[in-house]
Amino acid sequence: MKKKKLILINPWNQYTKHGYYDTHALSPPLALGIIASLTPPDWEIEIIDENFDEFKFKEADLVGITAVTANINRAYELSSIYRKANIPTVIGGIHASMLADEAATFFDVVLIGEAESTWRHLINDFEKGKLKNRYQGELLPMVNMPIPRRDLFHPYYTYANIQTTRGCPMNCDFCSVHIFNGSRYRQRPVEEVLDELETIPQDLVYFVDDNIIGYSRQSAERAISLFKGMIGRGIKKDWYCQASLNVADNEEVLKYAAESGCRMILIGIESEKEEQLQEINKKLNLKMGIEKYQEVFDRIHKYGISVLGALIYGLDSDSKQDLFDRTQFAIDSGMDAMQATIVTPLPGTGLFHRIEKENRLLSTNFPEDWKHYHFLEVVHKPAKMQSREFMDAMQENWSIMYNDKLLQKKMLRSLKATRNAKAAAWAYLSNVERHNLVFRGIKPPLDPNILLKGLQND
Repeated sequence: MKKKKLILINPWNQYTKHGYYDTHALSPPLALGIIASLTPPDWEIEIIDENFDEFKFKEADLVGITAVTANINRAYELSSIYRKANIPTVIGGIHASMLADEAATFFDVVLIGEAESTWRHLINDFEKGKLKNRYQGELLPMVNMPIPRRDLFHPYYTYANIQTTRGCPMNCDFCSVHIFNGSRYRQRPVEEVLDELETIPQDLVYFVDDNIIGYSRQSAERAISLFKGMIGRGIKKDWYCQASLNVADNEEVLKYAAESGCRMILIGIESEKEEQLQEINKKLNLKMGIEKYQEVFDRIHKYGISVLGALIYGLDSDSKQDLFDRTQFAIDSGMDAMQATIVTPLPGTGLFHRIEKENRLLSTNFPEDWKHYHFLEVVHKPAKMQSREFMDAMQENWSIMYNDKLLQKKMLRSLKATRNAKAAAWAYLSNVERHNLVFRGIKPPLDPNILLKGLQND
């Protein structure tokens, strides 16, 4: 009996496609790997990944696509191709979950929320010829999670990725994680995470958790158990992750993270001023105190780990001078790598609802204009500046921040602070990636591929 064919697609925003991207450094489509793992073995599965390959139509019985806001239009376009061929299409992911009615006009099926509780039901309904228009996912405990079908990912990805927790109790104004994954911090059993790590062939790993150490003493102890488990099992990976400022509260977290291979931690700094933190409801940073930023950076450096600081520009309380102050802070502080993005009101967030209510959205020809919502473009009217003035200021700030000589100087400073060549190189590579995003097509100061090969062969 011939197997049924499932095609899963990772779309690319065609509007930004011609920029300079190092696709090898992008994150594999973990959600599609999980979907593939949940699909019965009597199905043939293929992933079409536009990070690397030009799309070519292939016959299938069912097509599944995941998308974020910036590439949702490409998802709609690909769906139309298959629907014209009478092949049913399914959309999942955070954008479709936030705007299910919009997505339903372009897809036969909308899967809302997390897929683990619904995908097998969807496949069963399809096989019975009773496919529903919508499926609502539940927030299940993260126990016995499916191991993604990494064998289906494109072989050119340099990094593997893995998720060990979901959910966030914070309620940041610009973020939709707590809406999509819930406000309860859910944790996978450590042994199950270690088992999955042992199946990953790559030496470089990204933990995609929004905060790998969580928000309590118990969750920090769990993180320590995970890191100790990696050491105990001899899992030799170089890795980076996301965490909050409280990652440095317990130095055992940093000690065992470093010993297990942690090279860099992304921390949501957002702003160095209280007024902006209050505006976006960044409670943890306010609680820790902005005067503690440098102390946190120094403590992380002490264990040979670099810091990637995420900064947001264009908040309502930002004046033009505030933008330049933030850049100067990023340069002068112990931040090793700098992620400087424009505040972007994504669907489902408190920020979007407020900006829309105030009639301040500039790009409103939806769904077409979703392609502009990629964090490097102004899509709403700033409160204290004209949009053109703000964008010109951002170009100037990016030019200052991602200056070739500054990036090299930053790398040397990171090397001195961390006394770890890998940590300094990872921070530099992160800066180069952002250099390439904002200066599309301009060659970086050093070849990141040479550094990356050096890291793999070290």
